[in-house]
Amino acid sequence: MADLVVRSRRVITPEGEIPAAVVVEGGRIVAIQPYGAEVDASKDVDLADTVLLPGLVDTHVHVNEPGRTEWEGFATATRAAAAGGVTTIIDMPLNSLPPTVDTRALEIKRAAATGQCHVDVGFWGGVVPGNAADLPGLHDAGVFGFKAFLADSGVPEFPPVDREQLAEAMGTADALFVIHAEDPGHLRAAASSAAYGDFLASRPAAAEHAAVATAIAVARATDRRVHILHLSAASALPLIAQARADGVCVTAETCPHYLTLDADLVPDGATEFKCCPPIRDSANADLLWAALAEGLITCVVSDHSPCTPELKRQDTGDFAAAWGGIASVQLGLPVIWTSAQARGHSLVDVVSWMASRPAALVGLERKGRIAVGTDADLVAFDPDAEFVVDAHALHHRNPVTPYAGRTLRGVVRTTWLRGSPVTGDETTGRFLAREI
Repeated sequence: MADLVVRSRRVITPEGEIPAAVVVEGGRIVAIQPYGAEVDASKDVDLADTVLLPGLVDTHVHVNEPGRTEWEGFATATRAAAAGGVTTIIDMPLNSLPPTVDTRALEIKRAAATGQCHVDVGFWGGVVPGNAADLPGLHDAGVFGFKAFLADSGVPEFPPVDREQLAEAMGTADALFVIHAEDPGHLRAAASSAAYGDFLASRPAAAEHAAVATAIAVARATDRRVHILHLSAASALPLIAQARADGVCVTAETCPHYLTLDADLVPDGATEFKCCPPIRDSANADLLWAALAEGLITCVVSDHSPCTPELKRQDTGDFAAAWGGIASVQLGLPVIWTSAQARGHSLVDVVSWMASRPAALVGLERKGRIAVGTDADLVAFDPDAEFVVDAHALHHRNPVTPYAGRTLRGVVRTTWLRGSPVTGDETTGRFLAREI
């Protein structure tokens, strides 16, 4: 007898949208049968026309624990993820204390997360000046790759690397290197101001363009894989296209806020919109959507980067003083679906961008797909239901979001992790490690 069968007339599989019955035993999908097939199972769930998606995979999440748990923590971040249909997250090496730049720090982070996770969690390692010798051991300990900043990260314990230091790091480990690509030579200190345009002017597209060029050049020289994080500036896309045509192993992601928010519409003092690199205008977003459609941008991930309301400087509305980061792990699916549907994209596209491709990026073969042999990480999603975002109803620790008050389409009805519903009552998430 199977443990569970979930039926839907709309199941999103690698082959497209089909009516099916997904059969689960021992936390894995063991069969995909016709929708009306007789299946001997302990529990039979019929979603009818509610869509069944694979659990999303978010490879860009800042949990901040240990050390800055007043910003966010594993319990709240993973509960928010599950509520948003995300069943796997990969945690960034900052802004936790200590940052994940050696094996001891990884052990400390895993200990802090133990017993708190509502979804499965993996970890990135970090590249900082002077830690190149620590990277092979950290890679062997199971991190999925290494993050580096080419400009100031915003926290002193995770300083940026220059081109030579990045090359040294990439030469020490045959790993995936993920890059925050802004060039400090093109950045300038933002003046104290409540006008978003003043902040935007301090971080021009040229900064991303130059840093992407640097990352590609180092990847070419070292023959390593490089992934451009949270691409905002569409002007860098031709660099990525040419490098790929030349055989360089380079990929890129973008985020819901770069695709759906418009710099020209950010209200004065609305520091909840601040992130780095910054949100740009709608014409730039159109180009990002086009790159996503053609596969030049491969993934859409949250870059969930929360902080306390005080650090957002909502009292003064000063963009220069406010922390840069947007917390959206719970909202990414409806945010993207609302805009994607309006642009003529399907849920098959959304699943590719937010589940199967992020899983492939980090080598998680059992995640991001509804297929026999994969983990039964599933999401019941009502694509036609609408809701208005209430920041205080979100599960992440601090109720700050630029999406507050927005009407979005698409509601997560149930999330299953390895065949068990995620209710918030118990934590069943596991730690994931790079498959060696």
